[in-house]
Amino acid sequence: MNKGLLFGAISVLFLLSGCADKATIDVGTQGTIEPQGIVDGTQETDSVATNAQTQPAEATTVQTADNTNVLSNVVERLEQNAKSIYFGFDQFDINPTAQSAIEDNAELFNLAEAAGLSVKIEGNCDEWGTDEYNYALGLKRAKAVKDALVAQGVSEDRITIVSYGESNPACTESAKTCWSKNRRADFKLFQ
Repeated sequence: MNKGLLFGAISVLFLLSGCADKATIDVGTQGTIEPQGIVDGTQETDSVATNAQTQPAEATTVQTADNTNVLSNVVERLEQNAKSIYFGFDQFDINPTAQSAIEDNAELFNLAEAAGLSVKIEGNCDEWGTDEYNYALGLKRAKAVKDALVAQGVSEDRITIVSYGESNPACTESAKTCWSKNRRADFKLFQ
């Protein structure tokens, strides 16, 4: 009968402990059951209650990972829906076609789910011109897009700009249609 009671107590303890990682159960000389070993990187010295206290922390970790995945999915979706802004050769002004894309992007960046995100505008150029010239032109393009977004109600505090000059081509062929794809401003979102 004592063996059955002891076996039942061990079974209940095992179920309540949630199968703790790297833990062993030691039946002491007094017949008490005490978990021992390393659980979640800490030395387990207290009773089973200590192990029960680690369970909510694991659940919180999973919940945080889920929240990170949700945020990552939102950022990815918003970036995919953001429209690149294209420029003419040696230009950084916003043309009527680009203005329409600016308005769509401003609407996207002002959505409630994007409110806590920062917007990075990346200015890019084709391969024509010196590196210094292209970095300056990329910065002017990014600044023009930033000003246009601010005019559409996107908070200036959320926007940063950067120039990649000709170092980040969308197309690498040596053709006019390819060069026009490289004269652009792209968007990245981050928290």
